[in-house]
Amino acid sequence: MNRRERLRDLDPSTWPVFDASALPEAGRTVFAARRQAIELYAAGGSLREIETRTGVDRRQLYRLLDHCMAPHLDGHPYGWRAAAKYARVNIYQRTTRLTMSRDGIGRGAAGAFGLLLESQPKLVTWIANRVHDRRVSIVQRSTDTGLRTRLRGLKHLHDAFLRECRALGLTANDYPFNAEQLGIRSLSAAVRAECLRSFERSAHLAGAVRFKGLPHEASAPAATQALDVVEFDGHRLDIRLKVVVRDPLGFEQQFEIERIWLLVILDVFSRAVVGYHVSLNREYSRYDVIRTIEAALEPHRPRSFTLPGLGYGALGGFPSGKLPELGYATWCWFKLDNAKANLAADVRHALAEFIGCFIDAGPAHAPDDRPYIERFFGSIAANLSCRLPGYTGTSARDVRRALSAPKRNLRLYVSLDEIEELLEAAIASYNASPHEGLNGRTPLEAMVHSVRGRGAMVNWLPEAKRQTLCLMQTPRRATVRGYLHQGQRPHINFHGIRYTNAVLASTATSLGQTLRIYYNSQDLRTVRAFAANGTEIGVLKAQGAWGEILHDLKLRQEVLRLRGRKRLGGANLHDYLETYVSHKLQKAKGSRRAASDVARTLRTLAAQPTASASQALHPDFPVPVIEAAPNCEQRIAPERLEIGSGFVGAI
Repeated sequence: MNRRERLRDLDPSTWPVFDASALPEAGRTVFAARRQAIELYAAGGSLREIETRTGVDRRQLYRLLDHCMAPHLDGHPYGWRAAAKYARVNIYQRTTRLTMSRDGIGRGAAGAFGLLLESQPKLVTWIANRVHDRRVSIVQRSTDTGLRTRLRGLKHLHDAFLRECRALGLTANDYPFNAEQLGIRSLSAAVRAECLRSFERSAHLAGAVRFKGLPHEASAPAATQALDVVEFDGHRLDIRLKVVVRDPLGFEQQFEIERIWLLVILDVFSRAVVGYHVSLNREYSRYDVIRTIEAALEPHRPRSFTLPGLGYGALGGFPSGKLPELGYATWCWFKLDNAKANLAADVRHALAEFIGCFIDAGPAHAPDDRPYIERFFGSIAANLSCRLPGYTGTSARDVRRALSAPKRNLRLYVSLDEIEELLEAAIASYNASPHEGLNGRTPLEAMVHSVRGRGAMVNWLPEAKRQTLCLMQTPRRATVRGYLHQGQRPHINFHGIRYTNAVLASTATSLGQTLRIYYNSQDLRTVRAFAANGTEIGVLKAQGAWGEILHDLKLRQEVLRLRGRKRLGGANLHDYLETYVSHKLQKAKGSRRAASDVARTLRTLAAQPTASASQALHPDFPVPVIEAAPNCEQRIAPERLEIGSGFVGAI
């Protein structure tokens, strides 16, 4: 095969662009001749013609072609970079062993360190491991000649390097022991190159914690219609709140609670808020994220306002309330940040498997990747939070923080119920307010125009999934337990409580099998069970009062934790709940966290659909007492007492 056939795939147009104006005048002349020669050769010109027109010898031309086709460290060929005058393509490799001179000083040691690393590959791994373990650090300084970097801790690293060389069997006649400075300068260059190989590693070695400046190419495409792309984020409201609780005597007690979280899903195309959720947790969890997704899917239910002058208005509302066809409408892309709750397995299963959308988790510490929802939170802070008493401001030095301070007067604080109504009205008003990004149109108008005017292709959640939103979470696995010798029917243990139903308890064939459990974290009275092959077992109910009193996962964990610590002396769930709430109320006077726990517990218990005043432990404690209803169809036969009749007493 001749050279022409070997270089038949030569295509200089694919080489990296080279700026020849950066070369000196003499270098530009040489580069222009070489470039013309390579282009003529690629076009099929003869060697005699190339030598005549450019003055480049054919042997020099072949050497240039080999250099230009050689791969560079960046993954591309050298290309025109190798055609520049004095361009070096190959790294110098020493072949002769370094020897000592008569005065005991080794001279001409160029390439000796590279020869050492080539003969001792373990040293290459050793240097990489020392850099990875941060045995050295980088110090960057600005000088008159530019930015310079130097290594800190090189002396100790050099001593360890010499010990490693001795361990490999190198003697005093070998490099680096026969060099004047024992190879410290060459070691410094090798370590610096290893440190600067990756920017992340070099930044960590220099003390950086966060990385900035890398442009993020979002994987989510631009939104061209409604519900193409939605953004999700959580915002802690900048306002101090209170909760009002009635004691057994009927007096109101007010406690300051922690700041609450507002979780929102916003449509990028129309800028409309499609769903939101308020969380009282200290940090919102994966269950709060899933509840926000459920709120965005379900048709919006209008709220009854108790504050005077508050409402939706003539144009305000939510997309699924104004457009019934948007009920259970899904989206294509879901953008969120890298919070642990957002990237939990349950959330990813709900989005990718249950809904069937793409997930775009943007880069960390980059709120500009989700600009629309960040701008929405700014609108909530400017139009709602900063106008209420107890506004915390953007910082401790914000003057609005001092102007809005109620001076510890809890009566001036906004209550939890009031802020929920204010948030509902504020978000509904935002959806009906003109938006500059929509050319003066409101988000609801943009949604109507996209769905009804332009006929946007909207995807809906299947009917089967609408009735089983609890299947959105990742299933939990539980083993069917049962004890034949004790007569204990089959059941499962889920979060410390037994669950069963008539189907599961009627046969012993399911003992030892693994079931897939789906549950609603806001209502653990029942769970749905499926066999390993997908067959539905049915709804399993918690045993005892746990299956009657509405409670969430957080409340159950708190009660079981206190019961395990023997801090609650009651024997049944009602006593546990009453003692738990009383314990939290006592601590709420000096702890906002305890007050938040009380508010969350009372909200959960107050959601009991069958609760009534006659079922409560006392009129101001919303824990229902469940009484077994008598069975009118089955007559209970009286039992004969075994004690004798007659009067028995002391004489």
